[in-house]
Amino acid sequence: MTKTLPFDPFSMWKNFYEQTEANWSGAIQEMLKKESFSEGMGETLNQYLQAQKLMNEKTETFLKSVNLPTRTEIADVASLVINVESKLDALDEMDEEINQLKIAVSSLDKKIDKLLIALEVTEK
Repeated sequence: MTKTLPFDPFSMWKNFYEQTEANWSGAIQEMLKKESFSEGMGETLNQYLQAQKLMNEKTETFLKSVNLPTRTEIADVASLVINVESKLDALDEMDEEINQLKIAVSSLDKKIDKLLIALEVTEK
């Protein structure tokens, strides 16, 4: 014998949720399809961007007035540091090449010394 409850609050809540969600979803989908919604969102975005631009300008003005670096100045310094690092790396590579040249010249110098010694011996 199966026992069923005459009143199941969970199934009632689930049905209520599903119906409400379907109704709201349909209403929102219809609203999103309207041209006026797109225009409103575009205008909101423009206002947000203008407010953000104004805030950035005011922040930059404030930072300059209290003698603190702005984001642009920090980015410029970072760029300069990167350039210096790349030049130092190039100098390190040149230093290695110079060391290799010194070794090669030293080796040639020793060979020339041997040749001179051999030439002196043959002249005697």
